[in-house]
Amino acid sequence: MSGTIQFINTTPDELLSAVDQRLEGRLKKLAENFQPKEPTEYLTRHEVANLLKVDVSSVHNYTKKGLLTSYGLSGRVYYKRSEVESALIQLNK
Repeated sequence: MSGTIQFINTTPDELLSAVDQRLEGRLKKLAENFQPKEPTEYLTRHEVANLLKVDVSSVHNYTKKGLLTSYGLSGRVYYKRSEVESALIQLNK
């Protein structure tokens, strides 16, 4: 932003109005492009099994085959919901 701004014959109200219009335009543009970050939802093996309607052993096999990615903490196994949902593939009919 370079350039010169001159306030000749400009009242304070006119200046505030010009600033308000400029800010309103930028805020509107920001609101259109803003995507709030959603927290990552982690699922247990049993929750993944219920979600996919399979047995827990199937979830274990999917993980061993590399179809699902598991994350561990203190001996517990978790899966990211978004990754489980994206692992599903569309079948051609």
